[in-house]
Amino acid sequence: MMKNGLARLFFITIIIAFSFYLSGQSSQENMKENNQPVKTEKQWKQELTDEEYRVLRQCGTEPAFTGKYYNHKEDGTYVCAACGAKLFRSDTKYESGSGWPSFYAAIDKKTIKEVEDNNFSMRRIEIKCANCDSHLGHVFPDGPKPTGLRYCVNSVSLGFSKDGGKE
Repeated sequence: MMKNGLARLFFITIIIAFSFYLSGQSSQENMKENNQPVKTEKQWKQELTDEEYRVLRQCGTEPAFTGKYYNHKEDGTYVCAACGAKLFRSDTKYESGSGWPSFYAAIDKKTIKEVEDNNFSMRRIEIKCANCDSHLGHVFPDGPKPTGLRYCVNSVSLGFSKDGGKE
């Protein structure tokens, strides 16, 4: 009986420790390779609006044809709404008819992380900010030349800078 109780206590301890690990509640501050602190979900929730949190951190999608950058035409740089990393130049933005801002190229492939997404019985490639791991949208192989790609991005995942954004 005592062995059973100790095993149960050990199992519960492991589950609790793992849940703290997954929720990012570690007492030790994590750092990314670029010396940017890794924020906990609690910190993100405090910094972002409810809609930004739903899209950027929970991989949500804003309704088509509603985003502030869908018909945006200014020259400049589109940046990650969460961390300010440069993602897309306005000269790569085009009208795809999808209802979301679409770009045929990222500023640098290293700024975008691609992740296989098999949710909703579909096979897609999710795109995330490589700097802060925030959800941006998806990339599809049906874009215009020269890349043939369509980076389909939620407006709420983007910020805009006329002067080029953060370095």
